[in-house]
Parts: sequence; structure tokens; C-alpha cells
Amino acid sequence: MSLDMVPEQSNLVRTAPRLLQILRVLARHKFLGGMRGKEHWPGPKEVRETFEELGLTFLKFGQVLALRRDLLPDAYIEELELLHDQLPSRPIGAVRRTVERELGKPMGDLFATFSETPLAAATIAQVHEATLHSGRHVAVKVQRPGLEEMISTDVAAMFYLVKLAEKFFPRLHALDLPVLVREFAATLNRETDFSHEARSLVLFRKALADVPGLWIPDVVAEHSSGSVLTMEFAAGNRIDLYADLHPEDMPRLINTLVRLTLQTIFEEGLFHADPHSGNVLVLPDGRLSLLDFGMTGELDEPMRDSLTLLLEAVVKSDARAATEAYLEMTAASEKVNRGALLMDIKAVLSEIHRIDLAEVSIGDSFGSLLRAGSRHGVHNPAEFFLLTRTFIILESMIRQLDPEHDYLKSFRQEIARLTKQHFSLPNINEKTRKFARELERLAGDAPGDTRRILRRFAEGDLGRLQTPALEALGGRVSRNLERLTGAIAAAALVVGGAMLVLTPPGGWNHALGETMVVTGITGIVMIWIGALRRDRGRR
Repeated sequence: MSLDMVPEQSNLVRTAPRLLQILRVLARHKFLGGMRGKEHWPGPKEVRETFEELGLTFLKFGQVLALRRDLLPDAYIEELELLHDQLPSRPIGAVRRTVERELGKPMGDLFATFSETPLAAATIAQVHEATLHSGRHVAVKVQRPGLEEMISTDVAAMFYLVKLAEKFFPRLHALDLPVLVREFAATLNRETDFSHEARSLVLFRKALADVPGLWIPDVVAEHSSGSVLTMEFAAGNRIDLYADLHPEDMPRLINTLVRLTLQTIFEEGLFHADPHSGNVLVLPDGRLSLLDFGMTGELDEPMRDSLTLLLEAVVKSDARAATEAYLEMTAASEKVNRGALLMDIKAVLSEIHRIDLAEVSIGDSFGSLLRAGSRHGVHNPAEFFLLTRTFIILESMIRQLDPEHDYLKSFRQEIARLTKQHFSLPNINEKTRKFARELERLAGDAPGDTRRILRRFAEGDLGRLQTPALEALGGRVSRNLERLTGAIAAAALVVGGAMLVLTPPGGWNHALGETMVVTGITGIVMIWIGALRRDRGRR
């Protein structure tokens, strides 16, 4: 099932009964009085109990709020982290009807065996053990019926509530609550669409295929849909239970956990946002198995590059570089107070470097940066909070599995491996090809920019340009022409040198050709670095 939720376009008449019910629950728990100020807020435990009483959607919303360390005090975060989503299991008859409706065949034609007792039952779905007619051992995740209408109504009610609250309490505008609700709706949309989880599982399985000691279950596509997900069965023990019996295996398993986390983030732009002990199994042969890919995050390549720069700046305690890298990862906004943000990030880095290295938490460091950004007008993307959650859960689990393990040593070793791989010849070759494509686009853009400037001169329209706009446009043309000229010259050297190298060996042509190729590549790299520096300085 995939939800099509647009809170702004929902029907208020249809939403009104649920909205009134929510308001009654909030009033009973003193939420409405809390609008008068922090001193009137309900206590952390009462907040948690309110979300539990309001049901599935609000329970999930409470779990999302538990990520927002930039919005709520620590006491509320700790209480919301206790929210659980375990529910009584559905009768096997209801499960059977869902499976047969989604897959279009009788249960007996689909599975040789299907356990009536679920392995787990949560708010979104429950999981059953089964066997295919081929003998393949599988786990079948079946979604609860009726979620679409219930969740859509609740999300619409949330949106009306936050808009109403902003109308009467303008200071709430700074929190961007409607944006938070929209992002929450998008998160629920992904979590309730099992085809999205199946895609994530396939991507992780491919990305981690070369990690030794790790097994990711495969999707059985012909037995899966938007509301039913069938995958290979993982027969193993929870890693926390395994740790009690085999503490000597923990260093190896923890290193595997760190490697799979960092490799997927920095190489593939993927991360598992819920890596708690229940989702990590140890198989009988000692390999790890990662489960439940319903909550995952994705980072595009520019964001991964900025994240790398941010981590380097944090390690070096370079507040200015950390601020620039952080802002590159966020949506641009004129509201951001860069000077105040820089001072806050300086304070955060200073605090990090005062702590004993063994006590440093990557998750907590990210959380401090997010809080600093939110205070000064930065809109943090949802991926930031998921990434922070990933590191916090991972660090907590590692300390539980082996309190003496040097987590940061594993982190540094994996970063060193990824850095070496990043500068391998195949990666440099790929980046060179990408750079060549950028040069091609640059060559196409420069004449157009020049023609636009000349046309404005000819039409006498240049005077109507604002001075900053004129300077920006002129600067862009100048930079484009400069880069184009240098790039053409460097490319000519590379091409000419390559032609000489390809001639029969043994003469002066080879030495000259190699020199021309090296000189041309060096020139291209220098142009690239200069462009990056100018762009970064301009920002």
C-alpha cells in the first residue's frame, strides 16, 4: 500500500470528528494550556501516554519527535524513546485475506506452509514464518488493513492543529511545524509502502555484497506487493543475546557493524536508520544478518561529499569549515544567522575536544550541530535526523554489547579504508569522466551567457539590471570563459599526448606523449580545484 497524503488538500468536514476527538484527549492531558508557555507544558511521561492513547499515527509521530533533539528538552526525548509499537496479532483469517487479495492467488497455491502464530506483531504489520512450494524458507510481512484511511485522517488533523496553533501563537512559526508534519507524512508513506522496503533491501544487499561476515536476506519478488513482503528467512539469535554467550566474538561483529554502516553511507548514500539489537541477528555460522529495512535514509553525492568535509572539520576543530560544510548540506535560507551559527559551532567543537576521545559520541555531536542550526534559522533535512538516530542507536548498542570496545578506533580504521578506496584508480577514472561531462556542459553554457550579455547591450536593456545582478552575471561569464579556455588547452594536451603514446613504441614520441598527458591532466585538476575554491569562497 502506498499512501497519497497531502495534508493541505484534505477535507476538513471528513477530518472534523477525528480532530475533535484529538482535541479532547489533548485538553484532558493539559496540552492546550501548554501553549501559554514552557512552564505550562505537560510532563514528559504524560506526553508519552497521550501519544499512546491517540493511537498508531501519533505513536509514530512521537517516535519521529524523539529524533528532534533540536526541538525538545532531553527529558522529553528520553520519554518518547520509550514509545513502543507492539500490538496484539491479527487473526490468521484476516492475514490470509490480505495475502490472497494482494497476491491474487489462494494461500495454498502461494505457500506450502504458513505459520498461524506470527514471529512479531507491530503497528504497521506482522511477520509470519512460511515455506514456498520450492522448499525455500521465507518470512512474510503482512500489513494491517485499513491503515490508509486512518493515517490520512490523522495526518490531516495534525496539519490543521499546527496551522491553528501558529495562528494563535505566532512564535511557533520559527519551529516550521507544518514542514515537520509534511515530512512525517512522507516518512509514513515510505514505511507503509512495502515495495519501497523491498527496493531498499535489494540496494543494501547489492551494496554490502563484498562485506565479509554479513548476509542480507533476498526479496522473493513474485510473492511480494505494496502490502505483503516476502523475503528469505534469517535463522539466528539477536546480537545482544548472542553477546551474553559469546563475548569473545564481539570485536569482530562490532567491526562488521561499523563497516556496513559507514560503507553504505559514504559509498552508496544509504543507511539503515533503525539498527537496534532486534534488527541485527547472528546466524549459526557466525555471520551477521541485518533485518527490517522499513526505515532507511538516502544521501545524494553532493551531500555525502559535504558530510565528509564536515567530519574532517569536526576532527580538526575547524569551526568555519564545519559551518560551511553544514550549510552546504541544508536548504539555503536568508533567515540563517551565519555569524551566530559560527559561534555556536565553535562552542560545540570546543566541547567535543574537551571530552576524552573514548567518550566522544558521533550521534551526540551531530545532535549538537542540529540544535545549533535550528536556533539560527537552518532548516535541517529529515535525512539529518535519521542519520543522527542511526549513530545514536548504533553507539548505544555497541556499548551494550562490549563496554570496553574502542568504537572510535573501528570508525577511524573504516574511514581510512574508505579514503584509500576513494582515491583508487577506478574511482579517479570515474570522477575524471564526470569532470569531462561537466566541462562539456560548461563549453555549451559559456557562449549562451556571452550572447545574453551582448543582446542586453544591443537592446539598451543593461541599465535596468541591478548592480549586484550585473556583477554576478558578468562574473559568471568571465569565470566560464576563463575555465573554458584553460580546459580546452588542457584537453588538447591530453588528446595530443594520447595520440603520440598510441604510435609505435621506441621513439621520442612516447616520452613527449606521456609528458603532454600528465601536463594536461594536471591542468584540468588545477582548473577544477580553482573552480571549487572560487565557488566555496563566493558562498
